[in-house]
Amino acid sequence: MGFFSFLTQEIAIDLGTANTLIIWNDKVVVDEPSIVAPSGITEVEKRAVRDSAEHAGAKEVYLIHEPMAAAIGIGIDVEEPMGNMIIDIGGGTSEIAVIALGGIVCDKSIRIAGDDFTNDIEEYMRRQHNILVGERTAEQIKIEIGAAVPELENPPEDYAVRGRDLMTGVPKEIMVSYTEIAHALDKSIAKIEEAIMSALEMTPPELSADIFKTGIYLAGGGSMLRGLDKRIGAKTSLPVHIADDPLRAVARGTSIALKNIHKFQFLIR
Repeated sequence: MGFFSFLTQEIAIDLGTANTLIIWNDKVVVDEPSIVAPSGITEVEKRAVRDSAEHAGAKEVYLIHEPMAAAIGIGIDVEEPMGNMIIDIGGGTSEIAVIALGGIVCDKSIRIAGDDFTNDIEEYMRRQHNILVGERTAEQIKIEIGAAVPELENPPEDYAVRGRDLMTGVPKEIMVSYTEIAHALDKSIAKIEEAIMSALEMTPPELSADIFKTGIYLAGGGSMLRGLDKRIGAKTSLPVHIADDPLRAVARGTSIALKNIHKFQFLIR
């Protein structure tokens, strides 16, 4: 879509995943769109987003940070004084934020997320099994047997993977287990864990006490990785909750924000 050619790759990925902008023939259908942006977005990138939306026909543009949109989308009252931690693992970035009183108190945004999980699987299949698989196949592997831990209470059955044998050049099929995928994803997940711990260390003590009671909320497609909630819970010693319909949390929250433009002061004009 021509609209996304105006954006940096990372922002375009997040906007495309969030599916928050209605565009027809490269023109914005909504006069006042609310656009999701990573919490770590720079001023230059904000300007690029605005210019792109205006170029596509938007009259007035509102930006909302991705973790704020995710929090609204899963039903958190973001304007209450109690602190809540939200982790949104999208396609291009993982957004970690502590939210209270309608603002992001502290946050971490890292470019490790679902797309990296897919790349990890492609690399693992090539390195460990000498088989070349495409992005679509790697994505399907992630969906069918993707896991964050090597031991699951209800493990999926081994999955048949088809690709090209790097030694012979002919098509090949192998069986892959979820434990192998957990191993393949371990380093990327560990980086997300580091970012979570960093955000917790930056959290004011009063809000830390709130998070101890309420726990951590997960959203985004990456949160659907089997055992991820258990792994993060073990790392942080906190309860972890996966949102209902985590894939649409950001889009839902953005829609709610768009309907309450004059209520939410945190929308960036």
